[in-house]
Amino acid sequence: MELKQHLDLAFVKLILSNKNDKSYAYNKAVIEPITLKNKSAWQLTLYTDKQAFQENLKTPEELFARVDGLFQKHYKQLNIFGVTQDSEIKISKRGKMMISHHNHDIVCATSTQHNRVKNYIIAEGQKIPALTDMGIMTKEGKIIHSQMDKFRQINRFLEIIDNTLKTWNKKEITVLDFGCGKSYLTFLTYYYLTEIKGLNANVIGLDLKEEVIEKCNIVAEKYGYKNLHFEIGNIAGYSPKETVDMVISLHACDTATDYALYNAIKWNVPIILSVPCCQHEINAQMKNVWPLITKYGILKERFCALLTDAIRADLLESEGYTVQVLEFIDFAHTPKNLLIRAIKTRKKSTTEQTDLACDQFKITPTLSELLKK
Repeated sequence: MELKQHLDLAFVKLILSNKNDKSYAYNKAVIEPITLKNKSAWQLTLYTDKQAFQENLKTPEELFARVDGLFQKHYKQLNIFGVTQDSEIKISKRGKMMISHHNHDIVCATSTQHNRVKNYIIAEGQKIPALTDMGIMTKEGKIIHSQMDKFRQINRFLEIIDNTLKTWNKKEITVLDFGCGKSYLTFLTYYYLTEIKGLNANVIGLDLKEEVIEKCNIVAEKYGYKNLHFEIGNIAGYSPKETVDMVISLHACDTATDYALYNAIKWNVPIILSVPCCQHEINAQMKNVWPLITKYGILKERFCALLTDAIRADLLESEGYTVQVLEFIDFAHTPKNLLIRAIKTRKKSTTEQTDLACDQFKITPTLSELLKK
């Protein structure tokens, strides 16, 4: 196989699997881009049943030679995951090579001349200062190999906003980002709303860390983002100075997500985008219920996280929102990969499903209690 013909160095992940020799110790090999001393490199991880062994490949020549050797000697399947296209190379029982490509919106054969390329909100080649300062993009607009995952995550988030705003018919929008942290998505949201969407956007980032807020305001001024401001404040007690059109809450820990959702509901905010994190509350409350699940720690934790977010979604629906629970980030990168999107569209309704769950599992979720009060 002439590997260079099929392997683009801008891949996000490469997986070798389906051993052709059962006595070979390693079940699969995974290669991912990394940065070593400010230079692009690749990390190879070889997996046995119980262990993982790593080595670094510092040059493209090392990479090609290692992958070619592994594929020729030990594996019958090679999957290449890229930014706009995924490829699969298989060796059949008769030794024939079969190659296919998946362009993220259609599947096509290698011979197809009209492959569609996924249209990212932010494409490679656009010179965006925020992405350069984050170390995701070079000054020339080229995506750094080791940052492809983050680049795709940013675009996924902006795609969700873009889809959400398809029916937005106003020229202005005010966005409040609860718990903004270092704010890389806040900066990119402002860029998207103003430079790409052409809206008169007012974006406010809120966080408790004074030094983070100070730095973010300096950076916003540096970029010339006149209507992007950062404030010190607590999610639970914050009161906006103007009408808020969209509330964003990304990875607000445990009940901080509930307070963000409660405030958005209380202010009658038409759009809510929330990525919950660290759902500990129900886990701590649920005792001796459904022992089939709750006696196993990791199963209880995951069940309670899903139950927490299901209750949040149901409560938002009871407050007149149309709710979707979307995959935000590939589960392979983080299990905290769900985004709750709520759009105010209708009248309030009952909370029968939530009330039934609370009674059945003997729990009192924070959002439910806040709305009752």
